[in-house]
Amino acid sequence: MRTDALEDFVADLFVRAGVPDGHARLTASSLVEADLEGVPSHGVMLVPMYVDRLLAGSVLPRAEARIAHDGGAVVVLDAGNGLGQVSSMQAVDIATARARQFGIAAVAVRNAFHFGTAGRWAGAIASHGLVGVVMSNTRPLMPPPGGAERVVGNNPLALAFPSAQGEPVVTDMAMSATAMGRIRLAQASGQSIPPGWATDERGEPTTDPAAAIKGMLLPAAGPKGFGLAVAIDLLCGGLSGGAIADEVAPLYGDPKRPYGCAHLFLALDAVRFGVEDLPARAGKLAERIRSARRAPGTDTIYAPGDLERSRRNASAGAVNLPAEVLTSLSQTAARLGVDHPAIRAG
Repeated sequence: MRTDALEDFVADLFVRAGVPDGHARLTASSLVEADLEGVPSHGVMLVPMYVDRLLAGSVLPRAEARIAHDGGAVVVLDAGNGLGQVSSMQAVDIATARARQFGIAAVAVRNAFHFGTAGRWAGAIASHGLVGVVMSNTRPLMPPPGGAERVVGNNPLALAFPSAQGEPVVTDMAMSATAMGRIRLAQASGQSIPPGWATDERGEPTTDPAAAIKGMLLPAAGPKGFGLAVAIDLLCGGLSGGAIADEVAPLYGDPKRPYGCAHLFLALDAVRFGVEDLPARAGKLAERIRSARRAPGTDTIYAPGDLERSRRNASAGAVNLPAEVLTSLSQTAARLGVDHPAIRAG
């Protein structure tokens, strides 16, 4: 499906659910971009869940974040249970402006909602010539090492550095071995999942996506990933005065109950550190990574952010959606009374 047609269609769904046109298009663009970059767990498969929550009232379609605390270089936003992409754009705008003023800025966001990929927002900060760091907490999905109970989310972290080559150097990762969205996609398509991704409810390893959804995600790198997830939880929920751990509601739980996650956005101006050439050095390091000696069987070595860009460039402006995602989108469109040529064409 053509990207522009898909974005228009998704935006139409959000508008029909009560979202202002500009906010609808921002949110649609975020989700479609994730699909283009090969991150379908954060793509348009989420649209039906977003719509469910918009219609049920746990996501307020016209909400915008308000400043709850202004400490100059430090700001706390209350997102008011609005769309995560809307409050994130506000946070990026504030962080970049304050970083220009103070050299460094931190914007913590509470009462927030899913914001797509963290890398999108870190990259948005880097597009202003600043170093961007973005993180979020989620509802508990992972057990502690040796545990059999969810106690912390797989809390994503993204870091982006401006590069003289034009595209930022971006690292974007969750603290689990994979995203829950990928497991949901595997379940919808009737596929098994690889060992090491998840456990069942008892804490036993599983390759059954249905058991994994009821069970737990495993942290990346064991205790290291778990420890980082705990730190991100405290940074996001703690510094914002928002929810931590099981205070965050299940994303696919009761659509009437606000999700209530928290985010943290950092922006750093290297020039204010007395460094003028960070973009050039970041670009040079990225090129060094790409030109590293390759192991047998390796055709291409990617610097952080390259793989997602290569997928986007190879897409030629089109997204191939699985049949189960198209069906879900069609059902949502019928529910809202939206008839769009993009979904009719499939």
